[in-house]
Amino acid sequence: MGRLQNSIDIAKSSWNVLREDKHLAVLPLLSALSALLVALLFFAMRSRPGAGAAAGFVVGLLSDAVAPTALGAGAFALTIIGYVAGWLKAVVFADNLLVTVVFVFAASWLRDFIELAASGTLRTGALGTQLVVLSPASAVGTAAASAIALLLFRGWLRSAPAS
Repeated sequence: MGRLQNSIDIAKSSWNVLREDKHLAVLPLLSALSALLVALLFFAMRSRPGAGAAAGFVVGLLSDAVAPTALGAGAFALTIIGYVAGWLKAVVFADNLLVTVVFVFAASWLRDFIELAASGTLRTGALGTQLVVLSPASAVGTAAASAIALLLFRGWLRSAPAS
């Protein structure tokens, strides 16, 4: 019973911290959006471009439902990224760790750029900071997480041999 009570106490303390500082609630949300991007890329790089675009559209709609950008900006960005990832499979070997990490970095940065362009926020003064500092920093974190996920789940993510 002691472990359960400790878990309940920790959950209550965490909830109180989130109630006092609501900005902390954004971090799990951003992590979830990055995880969705990585999952989309892993799927799209192992499927056809049309399937990647369709998955990107669905994931984009999910991210639009929780993200503070204009509705449809995420769906547009992730549809393009899903299509390009599916197309890239035919051009580049998808199971190469370095290629995957570089592509995840580029896709994460490109997603931010397309969402900013589609939402009409390209005219604001904070755009330079967003595209030069914040987006690349976020993209590095997403790429590092994708490298860890790829190493941990490499057996599950292997492409099936072509028949």
